[in-house]
Amino acid sequence: MPASATAIVAIVGRPNVGKSTLFNRLIGERDAIVFDTPGVTRDRKYGTVEWAGTTFTVIDTGGYVPRSEDVFERAIREQAQAAIEEADAVVFLVDAVDGVTPLDRELAGILRTSRKPIFLVVNKVDSERREANAPEFYELGLGEPVSIAALGGRQIGDFLDRLTGTFKKRGRALPADRRLKVAIVGKPNVGKSSLVNALLGTNRQVVTEVPGTTRDPVDAIYNHEGEEIVLVDTAGLRKQSKITESIEFYSTIRTLKVLQRCDVAVIVFDGKSGVDKQDQHIVEAVAERRRPALIAVNKWDLVEKETNTARAYDVAIRDVLGVHDYLPTVFISALTKQRIGKVIDRAKEINREAARKIATSKLNKLIMTEIERTPPRTTSSKEIRIKYITQVRTSPPLFAFFCNEPTLIQESYRRFLENKLREHFGFEGVPLGIAFKTK
Repeated sequence: MPASATAIVAIVGRPNVGKSTLFNRLIGERDAIVFDTPGVTRDRKYGTVEWAGTTFTVIDTGGYVPRSEDVFERAIREQAQAAIEEADAVVFLVDAVDGVTPLDRELAGILRTSRKPIFLVVNKVDSERREANAPEFYELGLGEPVSIAALGGRQIGDFLDRLTGTFKKRGRALPADRRLKVAIVGKPNVGKSSLVNALLGTNRQVVTEVPGTTRDPVDAIYNHEGEEIVLVDTAGLRKQSKITESIEFYSTIRTLKVLQRCDVAVIVFDGKSGVDKQDQHIVEAVAERRRPALIAVNKWDLVEKETNTARAYDVAIRDVLGVHDYLPTVFISALTKQRIGKVIDRAKEINREAARKIATSKLNKLIMTEIERTPPRTTSSKEIRIKYITQVRTSPPLFAFFCNEPTLIQESYRRFLENKLREHFGFEGVPLGIAFKTK
């Protein structure tokens, strides 16, 4: 795993061992529904964890368990296999109260085939007395069990020390690759492979290996007007997955891995079916990882059109995207190769936008005028005074607003400032970071 990458950790285990509870504990939120019923977690669940200077992504596989009882246990086994193939580390969660079960033994057998770090974590050890239950899990053949209580937080810190220590040992620097890396992402069957194949076919390029870790797949090199563009970890370049019932989980973990390595993400939508929750989840994953991006609406050749069809579709997309409405839209057909070159043109433009640095004098002249015209409001008796602004980072940009009461700035005003930055300076397709600091 590259030292600069964000590791992906998958929590696997049979139902009702506390996967969602541990997930909530790690990300510091209670956004997953936790009931004492197997398989209750239905929505996608992944989040970012920061511990002792190390950041990683954690995935709660319970969010991908299908509703059908016929495929329930098979899906759990498939998730374990997908975690072995795609995650950087696996947390195998078991239950100290129930002890070792047949499904635990079966999952352990799958996980023992992995060369990835596997952490055998015994949950619900909420007292010294329960510690006596942990040694029986040695029989699973996955090394020393780690005892925790996810609900109360007992020994979570010790576990995180061990987990993040593994990342640091495995990290290594890779040769710098300055080529633009474009990820093609989207839910299954929207035409990701078709877009990649259409791009490569246009230029008759051969799939070429790009330096990476030994687990990285072969990426594609697209020659765009004499410039090599790396199509990162794109669909269709690996052997076909055996995952069937857990396809959404497998798709999500693959998307997260792709986003670790790209400069710009191309999010492919299906022009015929519209935008659904899974599309929104992928947009959110891109935004959460601060990746510049654009939307490619594929299969546009199959859409019945009137004079303003594209404009109406674009307006509808922006309404669904909400705060992510800064993403530009390109209407394409991978089948007919209509406007597929425009996708790469826009990706290059967005990458240049992400690297732009705005002069402090220009920022203060234009944005301070907007602030004076519309000052921040607060429910407190204290007056908020923003003194000056500077850009402290590029790719993606981060702007620091120095003020007397940074904690009183409301989220709506942060959004107002972002809109004004875009209004004056563009940054289409680029996520903007805004930080409030004490002067």
